[in-house]
Amino acid sequence: MSAEIKVAIADDHKIFRKGVILSLRHFPNIKFVLEAENGEELLNNIEAAAPDVVLMDLRMPIKDGIEATKHISKYYPNIAVLILTMHEDEKFVTHLMENGANGYLLKSTDPAEIKKAITEVAAKGYYLNNFVNRILLKRAHNKAKAIPSLNNSIEVTDKEKDVLRFICMEFTSQEIGDKMDISARTVESIKERLMERFGVKNTAGLVFFAVKNDLVD
Repeated sequence: MSAEIKVAIADDHKIFRKGVILSLRHFPNIKFVLEAENGEELLNNIEAAAPDVVLMDLRMPIKDGIEATKHISKYYPNIAVLILTMHEDEKFVTHLMENGANGYLLKSTDPAEIKKAITEVAAKGYYLNNFVNRILLKRAHNKAKAIPSLNNSIEVTDKEKDVLRFICMEFTSQEIGDKMDISARTVESIKERLMERFGVKNTAGLVFFAVKNDLVD
């Protein structure tokens, strides 16, 4: 059996929360440890519940999911946040993925994919589904049609580009280090420098930024 993954869910609609929990009850490695009806209630109880993954709605009273996601990314970086919302606007996707979210799901998502997303963000730190990938492709297409400017290039070294490429291929830091003949600690240092330079909060944001800006082949 896979290792247990502790999950919290924040959504102001109790029926939806209960529906999600019920739909995932057949997956024995997923254990719900916290329910919250807004971001403030979530943050007040998150330390005690210690979830591995949070399923986060965006529009909630008192404190919305955007602010709660940014708070978790800053103060609890080891907790992955999966946005689970009705909002399909690509501006939400881009903003959340660059500011701490580890994945973005629509509420119409099948329970099997929600389970897959929970498992993947717990294991590797991000989940990019077809919905997010379509937005990345659209942005890449629009960028290709834009007039090029020499002043807007993003400089990365060959080593940094290799690390980015392997991260996007879902290799762990240890696996990347083995392939590049460097230590896993060096890989982590490169990742941290890139995240700081690009202004992103986690591996998911790093992958999203790299693909969006054509930094990987």
